[in-house]
Amino acid sequence: MALRDLLADAVSRAAAVEGQLLDPKTVRDAKLMASLGREHQRLGKVVERAEALKKLDDELASTGELASSDDAEMAAEARAETAVLEISIKALEEELKPLLLPPDPLNDRNCILEIRAGTGGDEAAIFAADIWRMYTRHIERIGWKIEILSMSEATLGGVKEVIFKIVGASAFGEMRWESGVHRVQRVPATEAAGRIHTSAATVAVLPEAEEIDLRIEDKDLRIDVFRASGPGGQSVNTTDSAVRITHLPTGLVVSQQDQKSQLQNKLKGMEVLRARLLDAKVAAQEAERSRIRRSQVSTGDRSAKIRTYNYPQSRVTDHRIGFTTHNLTGIMSGELGPLIEALKLADLDEKLAGGGSQ
Repeated sequence: MALRDLLADAVSRAAAVEGQLLDPKTVRDAKLMASLGREHQRLGKVVERAEALKKLDDELASTGELASSDDAEMAAEARAETAVLEISIKALEEELKPLLLPPDPLNDRNCILEIRAGTGGDEAAIFAADIWRMYTRHIERIGWKIEILSMSEATLGGVKEVIFKIVGASAFGEMRWESGVHRVQRVPATEAAGRIHTSAATVAVLPEAEEIDLRIEDKDLRIDVFRASGPGGQSVNTTDSAVRITHLPTGLVVSQQDQKSQLQNKLKGMEVLRARLLDAKVAAQEAERSRIRRSQVSTGDRSAKIRTYNYPQSRVTDHRIGFTTHNLTGIMSGELGPLIEALKLADLDEKLAGGGSQ
């Protein structure tokens, strides 16, 4: 569906929402009132820009007639004015794009981000630690907060796995594009001969689950307790405070030992389990939608190689959208803003091309 068709539908919907808000039945339904109020606020911005766009369209039509005038000077002025109007119309259409699609309700949530070392031994663990630092610096720039849920360290300053929660406005909506396989090409610190190696780390970004998203029955859980262990397997406490939670219907297993008490570990473990179950539910819905339209920027495929960090060429390439930058140092320092914006715009364009389906 073309952008102008979506715009016409949105303007029509705005009028319908306004009528619903005036209905006495709506006023008595607080939940519906709040939902319609949010939609009305979003569509109000669309209507405002639609009116401005119509004015520009009318001016363009009038100027276009003058451009074919027999008066050479008037025709030249009209053609110049036409060029200015076309630029203004294009800019206004770009402003409208993000307003024409209903927002994903998950985008406003906090998120849980999991980083795991992939293929490549010690170098993969070192790269996973680099990715962890890259995200922490990006998050610090934005002003969000980080809560580490669990971390398994490796040798040489690497990490086998780190799971942490990001608390901040629209954290999941901003970070969701980071899910997938991140590949690095560089000479490892462990390589004496100076040969370039390729290794990888996997990233999963999960929306924080709320109690209302899914119901987890006690009978569907098996909870085992054990003694927490540190590097090399040595015991780090004398009580069975570590917790392993198994969700029997799906086989998902979450282990948590970073907190001081068994109760705290259970609470953190349940938080991760809920997020993973919600993510699986969202991924299944995304897979179903992908049967109708193939998503260019997918949140569902965790096995896809999404990005390469090439150190010899100081190059970062996102393979989903063909985005390349030679500011590798900046990216690894947390300057992810332009890359994330490019991914969001690519997803927006793809959804608009697919008729705005969610």
